[in-house]
Amino acid sequence: MKLSRKAIGAVAALATVGLLSACTGPAPTEKREEITAFPTSWDEPITIDVFDGLANYMGMQEGWFGDLVEKKFNMKLNIIAPNVAGGGDTLFNTRVTAGDLGDLIITDKGQRLEELREGGLLLDSASFYPAMKNVGRFDAAVDKINEGADGTYAFPSQVSSLKPTEPSEGLDPTFGPYLRWDLYKEAGYPEIGTLEDLLPVLKKMQDAEPTAPNGQKTYAVSLFKDWDGNMLNNAKQPTTYFGFDEVGFALAKGDGSEFEGILDEDGQYVRALRFFHEANELGILDPDSTTQNYDTLWNKYQNGQVLFSFWPWLGQAAYNTDKNVDEGRGFMMAPMDDMKVFSYGAEAYGGKQVFAIGAKAEDPERIAAFVDWLFSPEGALANNSQTQGAAGPEGLTWELNADKEPALTDLGHKVFFEGDAEVPAEWGGGTYIDGASQLNISAVLPIDTDPNTGFPYSYKMWPSYQAETSNPLTDDWTAKMGAPTTMDYLRDNDQLMVGAGASFTAPTDSSEIETLRNQVKATIVQTSWQMVFAESDAQFDSLLASMQETAKGLGYDKVLEVDMANAESQDAARKAVAAEFGD
Repeated sequence: MKLSRKAIGAVAALATVGLLSACTGPAPTEKREEITAFPTSWDEPITIDVFDGLANYMGMQEGWFGDLVEKKFNMKLNIIAPNVAGGGDTLFNTRVTAGDLGDLIITDKGQRLEELREGGLLLDSASFYPAMKNVGRFDAAVDKINEGADGTYAFPSQVSSLKPTEPSEGLDPTFGPYLRWDLYKEAGYPEIGTLEDLLPVLKKMQDAEPTAPNGQKTYAVSLFKDWDGNMLNNAKQPTTYFGFDEVGFALAKGDGSEFEGILDEDGQYVRALRFFHEANELGILDPDSTTQNYDTLWNKYQNGQVLFSFWPWLGQAAYNTDKNVDEGRGFMMAPMDDMKVFSYGAEAYGGKQVFAIGAKAEDPERIAAFVDWLFSPEGALANNSQTQGAAGPEGLTWELNADKEPALTDLGHKVFFEGDAEVPAEWGGGTYIDGASQLNISAVLPIDTDPNTGFPYSYKMWPSYQAETSNPLTDDWTAKMGAPTTMDYLRDNDQLMVGAGASFTAPTDSSEIETLRNQVKATIVQTSWQMVFAESDAQFDSLLASMQETAKGLGYDKVLEVDMANAESQDAARKAVAAEFGD
């Protein structure tokens, strides 16, 4: 009989904790007594380093979220973000070499997690797990992540009670061709047959509004480098409009019907690069794309300087303020005839990232309590609120109305309809957006149900919110598209492709494949940017041929063979989890 981690913890009176040995593997272990409850308060203030592979902010967590964490745990969060530090693995490798990645670590499961565990940089938190009652509700996911690890080294993210064949995102998918609907309307709702048909539409939109209200030039498309990895990340995004997602150097359709390499001559990645190149030739691609970061881009969206968005949680979140939508302005999904938008199914065993406690953490018990709190209703509402649609703290942005249903407060209206608001001093002061959690990761999916209210954590799914959101922008979109929400439209038109949430993680690369991958991806990313800003179609084609030749010479085909096998394994896992949990 397989015991759950809770049961294992109950059987064992003592649990072992791995000490750090970053270069030579785990060191000898020491005994740590198991606990079944956390303290209700802590006397000594501490500051912990949070190494966060998803964060787009570096420094101390400020504002209301920082105040909330400090009041509950007497703890401050110093966020260390490789995205902000220049991306890539440089910061990660530097800190690993120093033997201390962080006190709390947010990283990818699979190869990265395995390397950190085997290198002795992670703490075995089995002794704390019996006290982690909120995480314990998702014991199956914890079990799966730590399978074969002989300990509890990581905790899942994005867990929920939904079926894995259901979309995980709520009213809008993660990806989609979102554009300034008001300018699209002004252009006469031109037909968009496929991706390339967007270009003349976007050109017409930019010509109609060449200057933003702040006096700066508008661009239809704007890019950033922060998230580049195996490829130019922004060029991956249009591939999702046709059902693909990345697996290393491979692209895989969510239903397993098609797999391709990113350097395929007629593949979706090269198609996306050519799309950006043609946008640049038309003068609708922001020349700052090669130098700006995500924060700079966000500000441009807020100011109305960008007219197209790969994601609703960028364009809509930044621009669709109460004032703008009441005047009919804002981002909505465009009707592209041949799209089949990829959607991440609700993960049966959690998402791609995990929480882990660093082996050198001075107060691991307190960090474990903090992680557990992130899975509580209070923690889920507070932490998810940056981009994922959760409502924030009760009493600040929402409260129960006379019908005992959650409804936004006046401050909540200002934040979610107008774009921001000043937070009262007793909540930490500052603006709400600046003070939101900078962790950029959800422990529990916002569309999951808050057990305290019986409604989703996401305010967008509350009846009280939906009753208030009718406005000239959404009314026009609904009238034109014939559906009340984006998800309804995609479902009704068979334009949604859900990749079942199998929580699949690619196995660790061999040292040879890892070395080859690092060489190849550097060439792919560098040359991809050069292709986007090529001076002519001939130069674009020449750079493509050069990239293909150089990458193949560095071992691209050998790495792609591994990634293709992983993509097929992922598809098998998706089919298996769909069968296990039911379609």
